[in-house]
Amino acid sequence: MAARRLERDVQCVVDARNTTGESPVWSARENALYWVDIPAGRVCRWRPDTGEQRVWTLPAAVGSIGLRERGGLVAAMRSGFHLYDLDTGQLTLLCHPEPDLPTNRLNDGKVSPEGRFWAGTMDERPKKDPVGGLYRLDPDHRCTRMAGQIKVSNGLAWSPDGRTMYHSDSRGGAIFRYDYEPGAGTIGPRAVFVTMQPEWGRPDGGATDEEGCYWSCGTDAARINRFSPRGELIEYVALPIAHPTMPCFGGPGLRTLYVTSLRENYTDADIARTPRAGSVFMLEPGVAGAPVALYKG
Repeated sequence: MAARRLERDVQCVVDARNTTGESPVWSARENALYWVDIPAGRVCRWRPDTGEQRVWTLPAAVGSIGLRERGGLVAAMRSGFHLYDLDTGQLTLLCHPEPDLPTNRLNDGKVSPEGRFWAGTMDERPKKDPVGGLYRLDPDHRCTRMAGQIKVSNGLAWSPDGRTMYHSDSRGGAIFRYDYEPGAGTIGPRAVFVTMQPEWGRPDGGATDEEGCYWSCGTDAARINRFSPRGELIEYVALPIAHPTMPCFGGPGLRTLYVTSLRENYTDADIARTPRAGSVFMLEPGVAGAPVALYKG
């Protein structure tokens, strides 16, 4: 059965025009959306009820962030895993998982339902060899390599019951699923969840909804794809920008979908066609998201 196109009103809510906007995460306690601009090392926050915006600049590229239970952020940066105090600006290095691979950097990351932070690495060279890994950062700050053979690690998300983990390789053209054991933070063998088709785009960031479906940004294809728990493409939303990067459920009841985007390597003609590329967009998807977890470290 062909996937249904969802007709949704997609609005630009923050005209950020980031080089590479990524890693949106909703803070219910602040009623605010956080995200990053990777190469600029910027962490951004926007409060939809007031329109207030704030930006923090870190000393290195920041691939992803998670919210901490005790306040502040955990950050996956070019220089390793860090804790970041938003009030004082203190940045605390926890570990660097790949100090021997200078052409890799940490990329997409997310907090698992029970409070660990997961992030993967990517090959920054144009060729993109499968030299990236996937890492688990425990609350006691121990770092464990959990998977390898990845070109560009992306798409981390968990099913609402916390028993399935999703993960993608943006340059490998596939989305994977793993059985997940929340108590130990362990994963089963990697299985292909979705083999992407060209018209769906490359699989970038992902998020899950309360029905167990997986929403994946189809970068290059100007769309967000919604896959059933069985890996079937059931719906998609067309977007006004070619390169969405990551979706995130937020707002009251987690019923709004926020989407970051990029304008990296855009030509003048590209920018003329989509001047708001790199900004943050929102839509009402018609379903609530899975709960947002906090890092316990």
